[in-house]
Amino acid sequence: MNGRPSQLLYPAAMIAIVAFVLLVSTDGPAVMGSPLAIVAGVLALAALIALWRPGWQLLLTGVASHFAAYLIIAALLDLAGHAGLGFWCLVVSAWLTAWAFAQALSELRPRSRLAARFLAALIPAIFGLWFLILWEILVRGFAVPPVLLPAPSAIWARLAASVPTLWADFRQTFLKAVLIGYAIGCLSGFAVAILADRIPFLRRGLLPIGNLVSALPIVGIAPIMVMWFGFDWPSKAAVVVVMTFFPMLVNTVAGLAAAGAQERDLMRTYAAGYWQALVKLRLPAALPFIFNALKINSTLALIGAIVAEFFGTPIVGMGFRISTEVGRLAIDMVWAEIAVAALAGSAFYGLVSAVERTFTFWHPSYRT
Repeated sequence: MNGRPSQLLYPAAMIAIVAFVLLVSTDGPAVMGSPLAIVAGVLALAALIALWRPGWQLLLTGVASHFAAYLIIAALLDLAGHAGLGFWCLVVSAWLTAWAFAQALSELRPRSRLAARFLAALIPAIFGLWFLILWEILVRGFAVPPVLLPAPSAIWARLAASVPTLWADFRQTFLKAVLIGYAIGCLSGFAVAILADRIPFLRRGLLPIGNLVSALPIVGIAPIMVMWFGFDWPSKAAVVVVMTFFPMLVNTVAGLAAAGAQERDLMRTYAAGYWQALVKLRLPAALPFIFNALKINSTLALIGAIVAEFFGTPIVGMGFRISTEVGRLAIDMVWAEIAVAALAGSAFYGLVSAVERTFTFWHPSYRT
């Protein structure tokens, strides 16, 4: 840390004091011993001490903000739909204190590589946690109807109670349609890109056709694929193939052209043939482009498979479940499916990024 307190602590302390005053003036002296008054006092005291002793900022803001979040959510059992201005000032102060905590974490410079990686994962995790905390507080504090937006706790309860159903949907959509379609689409796009690079006529003819195919709307392709390949997962995999083929084709062709003219001349000086230059020079230079396509396709594949299930599928699958539960107004189940899809897509993207870092460690973007 740089030894200076976060500027966010000034408004956090001021708003916490205002919250305390509002709570006392609204509910009288009895509020002095209530949890919300304690929270306001803790936040104000933590912010003021951190301003006075910046070295304590990380510990004080971390403990105070999460202690405040716990008690605020607990208080919502009695205040749902009736929270006053003092309560919302308290929420804002807790959020600013958590922001100061994340800022203090980002200023740490650990010497250990393992600690640096842990810190790099911890900061976005805290951001995501507070996104869920604020979502929970806002939905329950304003008594938003569950049919419009359920609270994260309700979504988690539905997710925990529907594990067998969610697993069956995940297996049908992701493990079958997404992974198989992703593999076929990326491999075929890569193979056609090699052919197009080898045969200039194909490059001039295939790229415009590929551009045309990529512009086709998924809502138009999906019913056709269902008619061609049936209602089971092969038709969804076919939609994924169509969606992932062109990004891989374009990125691979661009990557194969990325090798510099001097490097190519050097390979010709060594009497290297086309395939030798491809394997030794041009494919390694194209790896960042290829992995860029793989990362783009990792999200496109899941979107394509889910949307394709809206147009015909057996009674299983993420898209089928979402469309069915929306009609039944079971919005918590819809959000549970969305959460599973988001986690699966993020994990898939992270896996591709980890493989990319392994194979393209030499790229300037990874140099420190």
